[in-house]
Amino acid sequence: MLFIIIIIYVLAITSISLDKIIFKGKWEWVIFFMIMYLPIYITVLSVVYQATGSAFMVSIFQYLKEMMLFAALGSFLVYQRNIFAYPIKLHLVDKLFLAFYALALIFLILPIGPATFIDKLKYFKNISIPGIMYFIGRNTRLSDREFRQFFITVMIIFFLAVCLNIFEKSIGVHFQNIAGYALYNKAINEVDPVGNYGLTWTFETQTTEMRLASFFSDPLELASSCLMGFSVGLIGYLTSKRNQSWVFILTMLCTVGSVIFAASRASFASFFIMLCFIAIIFRLYGLLKMGIFLFLFFVIYVVWIANDEFYYFVIDTLTFENASSFGHVVAWLEAINEMSVAPLGSGLATSGNASAVSDDLRIGGENQFLIFGVQMGILGMLLYISILYVGIKTAIHVFRTVDDINYARIGFIAATTKVGLLLPLFTANAELYAFVSWTSWWMIGLSIRSLNSTFKPTLVPEG
Repeated sequence: MLFIIIIIYVLAITSISLDKIIFKGKWEWVIFFMIMYLPIYITVLSVVYQATGSAFMVSIFQYLKEMMLFAALGSFLVYQRNIFAYPIKLHLVDKLFLAFYALALIFLILPIGPATFIDKLKYFKNISIPGIMYFIGRNTRLSDREFRQFFITVMIIFFLAVCLNIFEKSIGVHFQNIAGYALYNKAINEVDPVGNYGLTWTFETQTTEMRLASFFSDPLELASSCLMGFSVGLIGYLTSKRNQSWVFILTMLCTVGSVIFAASRASFASFFIMLCFIAIIFRLYGLLKMGIFLFLFFVIYVVWIANDEFYYFVIDTLTFENASSFGHVVAWLEAINEMSVAPLGSGLATSGNASAVSDDLRIGGENQFLIFGVQMGILGMLLYISILYVGIKTAIHVFRTVDDINYARIGFIAATTKVGLLLPLFTANAELYAFVSWTSWWMIGLSIRSLNSTFKPTLVPEG
């Protein structure tokens, strides 16, 4: 039954998106496909393999996202009038992206590093997709109705996610056990099930409590994605009429609930960082009170309400006695040591948790910045950091100056999401979290596209 539902859903969003992209020249609709497909991507692959036992069938759904990207790029080329006269006005972020990918291309072509050319090509493909999504964002035109559809779809995703979290918690079973995640992971990724729940260690805490992922790939991706969902709810609340505010409050509550169910320390801390950033940069100082209240509530919960297992889980995390926290430090030191030995880079596919990186070649892998630093040297790491910094700074500028409320919202969400992801980027290969990573890069591109506007939107609701 689950297999039939999944197939009908994927066929529906694919056919609708392809109709818009291919026959109507709306290459922008690839973002709608992505936000509806990427959150359930691993669930789709798991269910398909559980029902068919066919690696070939899995590969069709595995590369569906890339096929849609190529369709969008093809639509752009075909429907763009006077393509050879296309105006090229490069922003600093454009130049930084081009420099980053030029460097990556050098590492791909030249015989640098121990990885095979095929593995390097796979890795190059993986890191190219955020740039493609950014490019599509730079060339996206959405109507007010399409903007509204985008925001509503994102909010629905997080409402459904927390509902599934509640269902998982109530029956004491991970949804991944129902979807066949362990079977798929063993057959396709050659990863044996481990832990007390027959999945991976990511799905439980050090004290064996369940960490829930809803229909996302794992609890860490769910928690990181919730940062974007919270930002969508917050800016919707700040820029909408009061009689509509309950929808956005519900969205924020859903995202906070999912982070709690996911038990992600980095993402929970990221909420406080994001709230402080929003309060200071966007001059919304009331959010500081909310942040202080949430922090005090968390302290009270840990000290007086939470069970002993959760209490010691938090204490061990803060003192780095938790195995996961200590493992991050070890991986960071390993990556830093490699960068000191090879500051110009050790080659693509030698660090991180991407499928193209083999276990025997992996160096570090617990920090997105250091992952690029190991592979493409200090220059590659600095280019990536520069892209993030300038992208965030530009999105803030867009929010403050644009004359269209929808573009202002996009700028706000893009900046706050990227800032919120900074901490997860320090503790994981977070660019692999396709939903939040690709969508936020698309929003950075869309923000830069709107720079011609000069009117600052009001944050005071009309009613």
